[in-house]
Amino acid sequence: MDYKAAGLYTLDEALETVGFGKFQGFVLGYAGLGWFAEAMEIMILSFIGQAVKSEWQLSSGQESLLSTIVFAGMLLGANTWGLLSDNYGRRKGFLTISMVTFGAGLLSTFSPNYLTLVLLRGLVGFGLGGSSVFLSWFLEFIPASNRGMWMVVFSTFWTFGSIFEATLAWIVMPRLNWRWVLAFSAVPSFALLILYGVAPESPRYLCMKGNTSDALRILEKIASVNQTKLPPGVLVSGRSNDKDEESAPSENTAPLLPSLSKSTTQSKSGFSSFFMLFSSKLIRTTLLLWVLFFGDSFSYYGIILLTSKLSSGQSTCFPSLQSNINPQDDGLYLNAFITSMAELPGLLLSAILVDRVGRKHSMAIMFGLAFIFLTPLLIQQPAVLTTCLLFGARMNAMGTFTVASIYSPELYPTSVRTTGAGVASAIGRIGGMVCPLVAVGLVNECHQTAAVALFLVAIVVSIVCIQLFPYDTKGRELSDTS
Repeated sequence: MDYKAAGLYTLDEALETVGFGKFQGFVLGYAGLGWFAEAMEIMILSFIGQAVKSEWQLSSGQESLLSTIVFAGMLLGANTWGLLSDNYGRRKGFLTISMVTFGAGLLSTFSPNYLTLVLLRGLVGFGLGGSSVFLSWFLEFIPASNRGMWMVVFSTFWTFGSIFEATLAWIVMPRLNWRWVLAFSAVPSFALLILYGVAPESPRYLCMKGNTSDALRILEKIASVNQTKLPPGVLVSGRSNDKDEESAPSENTAPLLPSLSKSTTQSKSGFSSFFMLFSSKLIRTTLLLWVLFFGDSFSYYGIILLTSKLSSGQSTCFPSLQSNINPQDDGLYLNAFITSMAELPGLLLSAILVDRVGRKHSMAIMFGLAFIFLTPLLIQQPAVLTTCLLFGARMNAMGTFTVASIYSPELYPTSVRTTGAGVASAIGRIGGMVCPLVAVGLVNECHQTAAVALFLVAIVVSIVCIQLFPYDTKGRELSDTS
């Protein structure tokens, strides 16, 4: 159908016309605050464990459980929040996420004993599992032409949250105690609740639900704030399916996936959106994303753990690496600060590549660079070279993680977008949980070569997986169902 001749326009055409302006700037700030809060709550695990262990005379296993329970909660939350927001709306999703994260985070500062702290931090992790909801919500407001670049900008909130938490702990821990660090770290989640009233629902979600009148009101607000105008005509909820699906799509105009049939999308509720991930049209994408996120998380967290182990000065395997270690307590915070800074050039590289060469090529290039940086570590290297190699590896690992986080919600239609991205993220959490059990044990037992080899294998498998995705999402419209 010729939409212009019929006096109609789609949501994607409306977003391209109004452009990226002040309105999307607010959406970026609100969604980014969600990722900022998550980064702080995860980074806090690096700082409070030893203090809690000393205060309550905990074993090393009990200290480790404080980290493990958070990731376990995130694993459960990543599945739950995607289902909620796909069935009841993005706003209800991040309202509930913020309430759970802030409430449990604040209460954990008053924990009277270890068991209470573990339970509350697990609940915090459950709330943190909803990061894909914030990402998908922001994604649905951005014009297709520069979506990749703005999604990379969005990802910087994670890195800045990590840097801010390291700085906060550096200032607060020596002067107050770990409870104050927990309290201050809950402030961003509280800010999300305060600003919730002015956060709009996703017009793409509203169109998917057939509520074009409310979607139009939001689009009119976007146009007003951005000082632009909507296209002339009437908003329609999606493109027609009458075209031959086998015809070659134009890169800049074709939807990312053909709309799912009405018979499979009407009256979805509960877990039906989860089961849609395994439909004939989506199962290949779903399984490939799971492998990609597992391999990406395994290698990313592995590089971080290698940095910690090989630079901690505690290794008895490689004493030559201990020469420049700062023995003072400030070294913990300084190390976290510096290693987090390594992610900034990775974000810059991904921003340069993602809309120029596409998602698939961007990830393949940065995975390849990470492979190159890690390979010399199969054998022991001098301390300075080891640090430089790990810095470069983490830079590129962060870049691939960022692009994968952009790519996953783009691959799914609106009706299952946050569910699909959330489940993929959950599989990534499993990779992050398995990595310490396997890799750290090898390093502790002086098997650095075996540990690095594992990360290299994960990278190679991820690169192969990327080549098997059927298409790139560069410049393409997001898919809706109708």
